[in-house]
Amino acid sequence: MRLVLSCHFLRVFNFYLRPKSIRASITFWKSQPAPLSSVVKKYFRLVQCKDETCLSKRADHLRAEYSVDTKSSLALSDVWSLIKPHFGWFLAAIISAALVAVVNIQLPLFLGELVDKMVQIIKDQSKGVASNLNIVKPEAVKLLLCYTTQALLTFCYITFLTILGERMASDLRVKLFSQLVLMDMSFYDSQKTADLSNRLNVDVEEFKSCFKLVIAQGLKTVAQVTGCFLIIIRISPKLTLYTVAVIPLVIGIGTLFGALLRNLSRRAQAQFSAASCVADEAFGNIRTVRACAMEQQESRLFEREVRKACSMQEILGMGIGLFQAASNFFLNGIVLSVLYGGSIFINSGEITPGQLMSFLVTAQTIQRSMSQFSILFGTVIKGWTAGARAFQFANLQPTIRNDDGVCIPYNTLFGEVRFEDVEFAYPTRPEHQVFERLNLTIPAGQVVALCGPSGEGKSTITSLLERFYEPFSGRVLLDDRDLRTLNLEWLRGQVIGLISQEPVLFATTIEENIRYGRPGATHSEVMQAAELANAHEFITAFPDGYNTVVGERGVQLSGGQKQRIAIARALLKDPPILVLDEATSALDSESENLVREALDRAMRGRTVIIIAHRLSTIRNADLICVVKNKKICEQGSHDDLIKRKGVYYNLIKSQSNATL
Repeated sequence: MRLVLSCHFLRVFNFYLRPKSIRASITFWKSQPAPLSSVVKKYFRLVQCKDETCLSKRADHLRAEYSVDTKSSLALSDVWSLIKPHFGWFLAAIISAALVAVVNIQLPLFLGELVDKMVQIIKDQSKGVASNLNIVKPEAVKLLLCYTTQALLTFCYITFLTILGERMASDLRVKLFSQLVLMDMSFYDSQKTADLSNRLNVDVEEFKSCFKLVIAQGLKTVAQVTGCFLIIIRISPKLTLYTVAVIPLVIGIGTLFGALLRNLSRRAQAQFSAASCVADEAFGNIRTVRACAMEQQESRLFEREVRKACSMQEILGMGIGLFQAASNFFLNGIVLSVLYGGSIFINSGEITPGQLMSFLVTAQTIQRSMSQFSILFGTVIKGWTAGARAFQFANLQPTIRNDDGVCIPYNTLFGEVRFEDVEFAYPTRPEHQVFERLNLTIPAGQVVALCGPSGEGKSTITSLLERFYEPFSGRVLLDDRDLRTLNLEWLRGQVIGLISQEPVLFATTIEENIRYGRPGATHSEVMQAAELANAHEFITAFPDGYNTVVGERGVQLSGGQKQRIAIARALLKDPPILVLDEATSALDSESENLVREALDRAMRGRTVIIIAHRLSTIRNADLICVVKNKKICEQGSHDDLIKRKGVYYNLIKSQSNATL
């Protein structure tokens, strides 16, 4: 079995180390299974279950979305950007770690001197015990001081390193999160929430652990090995040759294994992201999972993805273990070569027994340091890959910047919106064009309704108005000013208020959810907005009133209550333009009446854009625009459109049995 497993690994490693190793290796792991032994086949065997076709398609889709990005790499400049603000702690950690290495180097020398003194005592037994103790006392004191200094310095460098690592990880998390929330909507259309969370938490944590190990063990190991080599060269240059002969071989093995292990680490982390996505989707849609009795299927899918990730980690661990085993085998040869060569040089009188002891302990220090380095190698591979994944997103820049552009003075803002020859397709689906030469004017202070068949782009119009996306051609104007010239924070934060079908609430108090529309608002202003939104009465009925925590996504509230809080949030910032995206379609009749009354108050004196599927809710709109075939095909009042007996007439007829 060992022979079969070894042969398999030799075949795999030989494949990965060919010239086009990275790209070829990805293809290998995607397209194989090649003939494997029964021992290794278990790492690729998927769990058999019912509904296999459905689960396979979803699993394949997840793996496609979490495909390995071999282009992402971690630059030293990225690492330096994290170190620079905390350079004092970094310097203190390096100096203390280097001093520990210096002290460790001195120990074999003092130990060798002590051995020589003891050999001298053994040869000359004429002196008394007190005299013998005086002979060894200086070396014993030196050793005691060394051990004490070593302990203090170890405490210092671990403390400094912990502070440095935690602050760097915090900075990286803040930088990554701050950059992610600024990214364009097209970025989020192509990403999974679970993957972003993994990069923010798991990858940053692995990078922090890797960095701390590099300082704590890597630099200390380098310093110790360098110092120990200088010492053994001083003791016996000839004997040093026996020691260094194996070092190039270990370095060569590490270099060859590096490309393979980095690629395996990328694939394993990507697979764990896919598995996390399964869990994230299941927990986020738990009501749907329960309603469809899909608990077992979700568990099987999660098990499948976790097993696959586990298999990749096992193979990665075997690769790291094989490297460590080979390294240790050759490094242990250092001790044998020292003993063999040392016995020859003692007989010839070139070194003393104490010098051989110093040389042997120093050589063992080199051997232990190199062994530690081989163990560190695998952790560094994982951490460096994780850091590359984190910085890949931390270094991204949005194409639509929030802080550029000008603001229109509030007293000169009317709220007229105009679309001129707009052409647009979503970046994730560029082949599917949503609009072709769309032209639409929304007069200031009027209620304009957008309707039409599903999937025609009604909500896309509001997304372009909020400048979540850029049109491919054409312009969107506010009071004759191109949106691209306006400040986005001002546009979204003060000009446009959005009330959607699914109001989004945060896991905090009702007051903070309302104040989210205007963080500087007072408590009385929050209450006033709640009263206008018909929310004050039910809020004060809670024991904690406005301090009631609504739970994740407002789970403690009903649909109508959440909607009224969302209306209060929009009213609090008093926007000149109000967008209602199916704001009442998911409510029962009682809740809809309360929400409708609140919306009627909210719409007064503003430019209002209503997106509706239930056409009965837009009969009183000043202007109704029908979106179909990538453009506005009809517009006018309800009565005008009914008389034309066109698309709007047919939509009304399909939704109502009333006589038209």
